[in-house]
Amino acid sequence: MTGRRRSRLAGRILGAAGLTAAMGAIALLGTGYTTATVNGDSMDPTYPRGDRVFFERIDADEVRRGDVVLHRTEDRYENRPVLRRVIGTGGDHVRQSPGGPVTVNGSPLTEPYVKDGDPSGAAPAYDVVVPEGRLFLLGDHRANSNDSRFSLSAQSGTVAATTVQARALDDHTGLLLLVLTALFGLLGTAGGLAMEIASQVTRRASRSPHPPAPSGRVR
Repeated sequence: MTGRRRSRLAGRILGAAGLTAAMGAIALLGTGYTTATVNGDSMDPTYPRGDRVFFERIDADEVRRGDVVLHRTEDRYENRPVLRRVIGTGGDHVRQSPGGPVTVNGSPLTEPYVKDGDPSGAAPAYDVVVPEGRLFLLGDHRANSNDSRFSLSAQSGTVAATTVQARALDDHTGLLLLVLTALFGLLGTAGGLAMEIASQVTRRASRSPHPPAPSGRVR
């Protein structure tokens, strides 16, 4: 195999590999992640108003206690997506007395994220067991959050886990790797295309007829 053919083959392999990587990464970015802008104060100071938050899309069975989730419930918040923290999942016993800490299954939560160090705000006392398949949600700004505490008459204030659309990303490593994969894939595609074009130009140049040599006679 000549050097020119090897160059063409390498360019095609590089281009195809780059395009495959870029398309895969872009597809995952489009379907596996999303973003939203915070337009309220209920999650302040963790996510203040105007903050742009990155999310990973998850299934209901992936939700864990402590997650900050984006959820949408038809009978609350005018069917708008809402950002809240998961305090209890199915089977958890959640309770709180005014001014005291939130307890889950008898253990007080350590909540350094709540605004002004106030874990209760002005909400009344509550003592609930979270039904299976549902979530008890609170905002981090307890004095200014319309959350599970104010809907206790409807299944203990909980929402179905299936209403969760995505989970806030604290670690952006996976997202960054996908972006870099897409970027390098596009660069690889461009590099492979450039190698193919260069090979085509070289081949055409080599096939061009050479001008006849001068006869050596002059007038």
